[in-house]
Amino acid sequence: MTRRTAISVMTTPLLARGSRKAFDRDFGSALDAAAAIRAGDISSVELTTHVFGRIERFDAKVNAFVYQMRDEALAKARRIDAAVARKENLPPFAGVPIVVKEAFGVAGRPCTWGIPGLKNAIPATNADAVQRLLDSGAVLIGATNVPVELKDEQTYNDIYGTTNNPWDLTRTPGGSSGGTSAALAAGMGFLGLGTDAGGSIRGPAHCCGIFGHKPTLDIVSLRGCSPGGARSEAGFSGLISVAGPMARSTADLETAMRVLGGSTPPDSVAYSWKLPAPRHTRLRDFRVGYILEDPMTPVSSEIKPAIESAVLAVEKAGAQVQRGWPADFSLQESFSHYFILLNALGFSLASPQRQAQEKANFAAGKDDMRAAGALIDFASWQSHNLRRLALRALWQRYFEHIDVFLMPVLPVAAFPHDHSEQASRVLSTPEGPLPYLQATLSYPSVANLTGCPATAAPVGKTSTGLPVGIQILGPYLEDATPIQFAGLLAEETGGFSPPTGY
Repeated sequence: MTRRTAISVMTTPLLARGSRKAFDRDFGSALDAAAAIRAGDISSVELTTHVFGRIERFDAKVNAFVYQMRDEALAKARRIDAAVARKENLPPFAGVPIVVKEAFGVAGRPCTWGIPGLKNAIPATNADAVQRLLDSGAVLIGATNVPVELKDEQTYNDIYGTTNNPWDLTRTPGGSSGGTSAALAAGMGFLGLGTDAGGSIRGPAHCCGIFGHKPTLDIVSLRGCSPGGARSEAGFSGLISVAGPMARSTADLETAMRVLGGSTPPDSVAYSWKLPAPRHTRLRDFRVGYILEDPMTPVSSEIKPAIESAVLAVEKAGAQVQRGWPADFSLQESFSHYFILLNALGFSLASPQRQAQEKANFAAGKDDMRAAGALIDFASWQSHNLRRLALRALWQRYFEHIDVFLMPVLPVAAFPHDHSEQASRVLSTPEGPLPYLQATLSYPSVANLTGCPATAAPVGKTSTGLPVGIQILGPYLEDATPIQFAGLLAEETGGFSPPTGY
């Protein structure tokens, strides 16, 4: 059995269930779209044309897309329709229009990471993750916008401009996968591919009211996901960053993980990977830990009621609920190690020119918070790395008697655009301002530091109608557990709902 056939077989029950209900061509799930195409309810060409029509209607104000691939997409859609007519056994996302973050190399297309100097950088090959989605039958319709070097919880750059949140165009869709979250929330695609080194999948999911999954470290290949689309040597791990799916349903996330996950050469000579089954399939069977906030990063009263209501819904469903961090865990300490390693990674991957510029800035006293990581010696770096592994072990001991851990994604809902210097930014809350970098990175950093999987799920709205998400941290290598929990929670809280006017 081939990888493609195996994935198709594993997802057949979900597809069959989806085919029994009317398909929403604007906001349906990716699996529902695939089922409708298989059943002949809509052709891939019709659906792809419909999505491009929505892009024409809405993207002028959202500005999610940096390029579109109309000719290539429609050509593949025609091939899928011909395969449907021949009654072929199709892979899981056959004929479904999808988007990818511009951080991923796509053959013949720009991969700038928002860096003006890379405006004409055109990779010759697809990133591994992009190719796996294409092999799953997906129809790639284009790439979505990113912040410069993927280093912001907002999405803007001098090449492609600013991406706006469909819920409120004056606000950020999140970052750095903000273009992808905005496109999916506005019904301009059925599945997305993002990256996450500091909440870059989960923050945008929270801001736009969709689902996003930050996988366990190194399950999904990052080859070809680099400035200019360059393909690093196989086996490289950034120890912090991952690639993962974004969608409007958790079933799409799980199937996407089956498509995206797994080793690549040369590791694949000896190693294979499978997605372990979720620990439970009923909400009442889960053992759930949670916090509503940590003193390090207070949570705005505008979003706390939605998070509290989600926890209450879990408890009412019969789940065992336990409040508080694991024993001996400190968010402040964890974040200090994370921030050092994050900045060491960013500096190590920068171009020689950028490194020289950064060194000059640091020598002049700028960006002191980042300098400690960027200019760290190896022995000191290794001490932080060893503590990273110790904290992973701490969480694994905790997950021996708890199945998932709930916490905020961000301390605020989608916030107004602010293109000032990041170091001087603050996030406004009724309780007072929060320092920008700490506020946007602190809660997501737990999963990035430990390598554990984490799913962001919509759980409600603010009093002004902005989406609110919750973060579901799961045990290392058990990605299906937080995804499954997110789907069960959505049955209680409502899950995705489209923004008004789309």
